[in-house]
Amino acid sequence: MSRQLHLALFLTHAGSHLAGWRHPLAENGNALDIRYYQRLAQRAEAAKLDLLFVADKLALDDIHGGDFEAAVTWRPSGSPEPLALLSALSVLTERIGLGATISTSYHQPYHVARQFATLDHFSGGRAAWNAVTSVNDGEARNFGLERHLGHAERYTRAGEFIELVRTLWDTWEDDALIVDKASGRYADASRIHYADHQGEHFRVRGPLNLPRPPQGHPVLIQAGVSGTFQALAASNAEVIFPVQSSLEKARAFYRQFKRQVLDAGRQADAVKVLPGLYPIVADSDQQAQDLAGELDELIQPLAGLAFMSASMNYDLAQHDPEAPVPDIRDFIQGSKGRFDVVIGNAIEAGWSLRQLGRWYASSLAFAKLVGSPKSVAEQMEQWLQEDAADGFVVMPPYSPGGAERFLDQVVPELQRRGVFRREYQGSTLREHLGLRVPAPSRIKAR
Repeated sequence: MSRQLHLALFLTHAGSHLAGWRHPLAENGNALDIRYYQRLAQRAEAAKLDLLFVADKLALDDIHGGDFEAAVTWRPSGSPEPLALLSALSVLTERIGLGATISTSYHQPYHVARQFATLDHFSGGRAAWNAVTSVNDGEARNFGLERHLGHAERYTRAGEFIELVRTLWDTWEDDALIVDKASGRYADASRIHYADHQGEHFRVRGPLNLPRPPQGHPVLIQAGVSGTFQALAASNAEVIFPVQSSLEKARAFYRQFKRQVLDAGRQADAVKVLPGLYPIVADSDQQAQDLAGELDELIQPLAGLAFMSASMNYDLAQHDPEAPVPDIRDFIQGSKGRFDVVIGNAIEAGWSLRQLGRWYASSLAFAKLVGSPKSVAEQMEQWLQEDAADGFVVMPPYSPGGAERFLDQVVPELQRRGVFRREYQGSTLREHLGLRVPAPSRIKAR
């Protein structure tokens, strides 16, 4: 069989284009109506996608101008808690994976281990954890801090956090439960272990208070592009979600990152590289270009600048939006890897901040594939064949129609080309992704 794409659907109620909600094709869905997400989830499962992906942020964006006015005025804001959403979807779907974002900076390992173990049990082995470090001071202020952790510190914390969560999942051996009515023995205590973790950031005794997840470990996703991110992800991640704006850049990143995975002592295919993808699809290439233009005409530049400010943890409101983009790369504290490139490219192009805000609102710096279903599928296949990606996180520009058009028209074209499954071959997310079940870590017996 030829190499196959892996596909995740980025699940939102408004779409990923910051003006997508304004387009006549968009529906103003209720962000807290489970039926809206159920509709998209079941359509994605019918198309045989690998997983649903739910992003999250622990604050309303309030970095731009020092408050949340720009963020809430010009684009949809607010979203459901991701694990609550996916728990509901776990009983409304049967096969598709369920990936949720939970921060390592503002949660505790024991809680996260328990949450994802529960979701994995409820879903029959379909859970994935997108482990992020969060990005800005607004999030920090919701957890008793004035400032967000520094870039290096939060990744050091994340490394210990991930290791500890995996250890907690392994505190129960797979056969610890006996449930023998005749003898009265419910569990074998010798097969349940303390974690006894004492590290730089955490001290946790354990064990977890529920059995090992069906997948052993829920699949670990990490999102980012910085050098610090890559070093951590090469050793730990099983799926990565990077920002890549072009085939050429994605190809170079893919080669470099896969080398790091090998250098970390792992097989190259132990980590699936799924960059974000903005598909703008219509019946013809010209109609798709027209649709892309219509979407971009609806952009409020301030929506892009407010989003950027929150993601960089840097207030762009202190600069004149009509002036050239200033070189602020040394001051970026949030998503540094992404915005070092974005700011550098804007300076080279001679853009004003307003122009940059419009551009960023149209794609969030992800690759935008515009065309007919055949053209979009052809470009996706090219990324796969040229080792630029193992698949994509599909980020429809408006919802639900943008997602449904991709699922109903592009996916069948990918199937016709033989680069995407027609049926699920397994029942767990690890099986969909071709990932092994991890062996339990060696925890000292009681």
